[in-house]
Amino acid sequence: MLQAMVTAELGDDMAGEDPTVNRLERFVADMFGHEAAVFACSGTQSNQMGLRVHCVPGDELLINETGHIANYEGGAPAALSGVTVRTIAAPDGFLDLDSLEGKVRPHEQHFARTRLVCLENTTNLGGGHVYSLEHLQRVSDWAMTNGLKRHLDGARLFNAMIAGGYSAADVGKCFDTISICFSKGLGCPMGSILVGNAEDIIRARRIRKLFGGALRQAGIVAAAAQFALENNIDRLNDDHANARQFAVALASIDGIQIEADRVKSNLVFFEIDADRGLASQLAGTLKEQGVLVSPMGSQRLRAVTHLDVGSAEIAQAAEKVRDCMMKGLTDAPSVGHAPYSKSR
Repeated sequence: MLQAMVTAELGDDMAGEDPTVNRLERFVADMFGHEAAVFACSGTQSNQMGLRVHCVPGDELLINETGHIANYEGGAPAALSGVTVRTIAAPDGFLDLDSLEGKVRPHEQHFARTRLVCLENTTNLGGGHVYSLEHLQRVSDWAMTNGLKRHLDGARLFNAMIAGGYSAADVGKCFDTISICFSKGLGCPMGSILVGNAEDIIRARRIRKLFGGALRQAGIVAAAAQFALENNIDRLNDDHANARQFAVALASIDGIQIEADRVKSNLVFFEIDADRGLASQLAGTLKEQGVLVSPMGSQRLRAVTHLDVGSAEIAQAAEKVRDCMMKGLTDAPSVGHAPYSKSR
């Protein structure tokens, strides 16, 4: 990947003249069966570009209450686009018809216009769960029937595709825009991309400029993304196997609660018993031992497997958790909520 970055052919992306960026955008658009794509700095930026493409100030979007757009993007829909985020409670981060029915507001001057449905795959805060293709198609059909646009936060979409057994083209048919992150399981230093039809991507490129994210010689990082797409997708199976290995090991540790059989991707959520300490304390103790996990609440933690961690390291990490739980956390330093750390 580094060699690809060092040798990338560069130009001015603002002028559409960076050949490496152009190649990446064409490659991803074709992969998902869409007309165009635009490279972005981050998943938050590409998500917000997608929202602004579909919505105007005063509109609202529908999203699960655990969705990244609703929780971890700094209030950007309101701050950048004047869009209301209407959160809906649904299990495991999955929006479905029973939770969406009746949520479209009447076309009347007192109400925000319900304009957009946002899904997230995998579900991250919802537990790292994977939408089935049939589920995506069902919600997509409902949205179109109700005159709503469809956006997918696909920060870990390739993990979902590997675990769910469906293709990029399958997913592409279900959404008007898709945001894909390269810095998660694909292992890039940075970068995301937004795919959609040609008209929407022209608007998104202008919105990228408006949001301060216009790029120049971006081929340096686009080359990393291209390398990842060509080399790092199939190996996501290894991350999923390592996540299951870690989950099974955690399930055998006294004071740790986890449903190991529900781990389907590279995200492992588990809880520490309240009488044993706080999630932040366990995370702090593990950090001292060289294991990075994120506290996701008072008792809940998240671990993420990725291409820099193999089966042997997984076993070591599990033993570190076991040691910490056996020794106790009374004097352990606490760590604040850090949903995105070096653990990808």
